[in-house]
Amino acid sequence: MTEATERFLTEAIALARANADHGGRPFGAVVVRDGAVIATGVNDILATGDPTAHAELGALRAASRVLGSPDLGGCAVFASGHPCPMCLAAMRLSGIGAVTYAYSNEDGAPYGLSTAAIYADLAKPFAEQAMAIRHVPQGEPELYADWARKQQAKAG
Repeated sequence: MTEATERFLTEAIALARANADHGGRPFGAVVVRDGAVIATGVNDILATGDPTAHAELGALRAASRVLGSPDLGGCAVFASGHPCPMCLAAMRLSGIGAVTYAYSNEDGAPYGLSTAAIYADLAKPFAEQAMAIRHVPQGEPELYADWARKQQAKAG
């Protein structure tokens, strides 16, 4: 492990520990670009009642504000725990190039802090997943075509 990796993981774990000490869940994350931390986040689910208030998502939101863009290409995330599928999807959508985490789902499982069951369910075909997922076609996707025309008009 490089010195930088150790430093960023240590910072993510310190954020997680401080959050837990203040009544939050033990998760922290940092977003790094060009060797510098540009944003951090902690798990705020208990404070906000928002089930999406994960440390990684908070750090991504903060990084986007710092950079003035939803494109986080060139950035990496360092997290205290194994990112859940929602957080990994958000990282991919934002262009994050790498994620490194300290504690695995197996490490968190005895404490109710694992998302391994969600990963397993998402690996199944839609029809076999625990959540009902249906596609109900609505004809031509005019919603998307209208949006694309407006984007072209703004650009041109």
